[in-house]
Amino acid sequence: MSEPREEAPGDPAVDIGFSLADKVAVVTGGGSGIGAAIADSFVAKGARVAIIDLSTTAADEVATRLGRQAAAFTCDVASQADVDATVQAVLGHFGRIDILVNSAGVALLAPAEELELSSWDTTMNINVRGTFLMCQAVGKTMLTQRSGRIINMASQAASVALERHVAYCASKFAVVGLTKVLATEWGGRGVTVNTISPTVVLTKLGREAWAGPKGDALKAEIPAGRFVYPGEVAATAVFLASDAAAMVNGADLLIDGGYTIR
Repeated sequence: MSEPREEAPGDPAVDIGFSLADKVAVVTGGGSGIGAAIADSFVAKGARVAIIDLSTTAADEVATRLGRQAAAFTCDVASQADVDATVQAVLGHFGRIDILVNSAGVALLAPAEELELSSWDTTMNINVRGTFLMCQAVGKTMLTQRSGRIINMASQAASVALERHVAYCASKFAVVGLTKVLATEWGGRGVTVNTISPTVVLTKLGREAWAGPKGDALKAEIPAGRFVYPGEVAATAVFLASDAAAMVNGADLLIDGGYTIR
């Protein structure tokens, strides 16, 4: 039998069950894909979740499936007015916000010399502006509480260059930089800010976009030999949202099977 762990004075016990009981989480892009998977896992760990999506139908469907622990909100994250109104609506409904996950995003791909300026602007507006606006609006209430966890979805495209991904790579590099600044400014006031950077995630869209020879070629470059499942991304989000991750701040957690180490 192992000896019980001796704690140093003031050393708190760490909950390795990663409970989110009594926590309120906001998940943007929660109506589908990675966001929906994270919402599922958060509810399973005891959190109440605000499902935020541009699609009212998608948000409603996920919230209905999750039951009383969830509520749906429609929001264009690139609109400051929408973001401010939605955050106030979430606070009115749940009373507080403990966790923010920025999962809303787009990937509009083309060779750099052919990319339409409108595609560049849309990518930056949703992936970068939207992430910042949500962080700023929710961060204010977290700083007042002196507690909070913010998790921004980045990508392996925030660590390495990918062909046809000029706007997407630029946006995700920006998200990592934004996150590190917020972690520096807010970490001492009880709010941690981190990013998750997966390889291709096998959502419905991910399966369709990377089916066939293109996907096989990319998987061959990943030491683990496969893509990542939404539940694996959600498990990382659960850890970062939990009290066990209190000392993880400004980190970029890669879930890429080793793709970026080559």
